[in-house]
Amino acid sequence: MAKAQETVLEIDLKALQHNYEYLRSKIKPETKFLAVVKAYAYGSDAQAIALHLQDLGVDYFAVAYANEGVHLREGGITVPILVLHPQKAHFKVLIENNLEPSIYSQSILSDFILTAQERGVKEYPIHLKFNTGLNRLGFSAEELPDISKLIHHQDAVKVIAILSHLAATEDNNETAFTTLQLKRFDAICKEADATFKIKLLKHVLNTSGIINYPHAQYDMVRSGIGLYGYGNHPNVDSHLIPVATLKTIIAQKHNIPAGESVGYNRKYTSNSETITATLPLGHADGIGREYGQGKTFVSISGQLAPIIGNVCMDMIMIDVTNIKCSEGDEVIIFGKELPATEFSQTANTISYELITGLSQRIKRVIKH
Repeated sequence: MAKAQETVLEIDLKALQHNYEYLRSKIKPETKFLAVVKAYAYGSDAQAIALHLQDLGVDYFAVAYANEGVHLREGGITVPILVLHPQKAHFKVLIENNLEPSIYSQSILSDFILTAQERGVKEYPIHLKFNTGLNRLGFSAEELPDISKLIHHQDAVKVIAILSHLAATEDNNETAFTTLQLKRFDAICKEADATFKIKLLKHVLNTSGIINYPHAQYDMVRSGIGLYGYGNHPNVDSHLIPVATLKTIIAQKHNIPAGESVGYNRKYTSNSETITATLPLGHADGIGREYGQGKTFVSISGQLAPIIGNVCMDMIMIDVTNIKCSEGDEVIIFGKELPATEFSQTANTISYELITGLSQRIKRVIKH
């Protein structure tokens, strides 16, 4: 049996390359590919992930906030970086690091133009985000004339792209709504082309959109979760490989007599003599209490062991009564053999929440 030494998140760059190449194969050769690496590259390691994707030929990156883009620049990323949710307080840093903002409201546009003018820049590239039905961020189609006035009366910024965000591309029951969103986006793009009279970069598809709506790839597609091995549908998952594997070790084993309890609040009581193992990770690492109470399993040499009792801040107890194992043995929390989709479903959540919620105190190990 493999011997581990500590809790680690193993990041497999070969799996990342496989996922990128699979998704790339679904679009036209001339279509640009934007890799979403926000939230520490979905809980992994943003610099390591981005550097490898840059070497593979990714055209763009996207992050949520400016500080994430700065982190990528510091790590050696030179290709364009889109900031999806720019904040006024970070506009100067954004410009200093050559990051491209996704502008979503007239107030944000006015403030960014003012900052760009103060910094003395000319034709700074911006993307305009339009709301086509997600109703989260974005201009309405009716605002385009007002946007045009703001843009045409200055030369500090230049619109280079139009984008929107689709709400349910993975849901076959929402095909009509997605089609409506795409129709709205297409109308906005046509009006924007006529308004700005330049060739604009257009992008709207996410990972599930790449798979299910390839006819709407426009000039660029955006992929986040798919790069990390999850496709929001079993048929897609079968073509992808999870990039991150969360591993830990058995710190100690206990023989629990019948009638004895385990853990805080005595949420587990043994019905018969039980052998438990304690693992050195817990809800401070991103494995919340909702994964306890026997609902969720981890893997030891391919055998599943349930998490019992309450998950503690730094420790988890599992039932290994019927598993031959020793202290120091490796335990897989989730990864290639136990996908995050399956692990997260036991807590009625999704792989996104699980993998992006992993604590930064977990050591990241890059597997080339």
